[in-house]
Amino acid sequence: MRKSHKAGKKHAGVNVFTGQVEDMLANDVIEPFRVGKQAISSATDAAVMILRIDDVIASKGTPGMSSKDMVGKEGLGDVD
Repeated sequence: MRKSHKAGKKHAGVNVFTGQVEDMLANDVIEPFRVGKQAISSATDAAVMILRIDDVIASKGTPGMSSKDMVGKEGLGDVD
């Protein structure tokens, strides 16, 4: 594909069905760069938000509750 791009074929891409480098525009495959970039950016933002929420939940307990209250009044019992 790099050879095709260097040769001036700016619409060259890999056909996932054949494994060959082909003209994607001729095959009616058009995906703007911004769409792919936005998808990656949105996925990254979602992952970061989930990790932040997880950290907040892990760092804060319920006010007024001890760890025994969270597990149960008997504690963990006979855990091996």
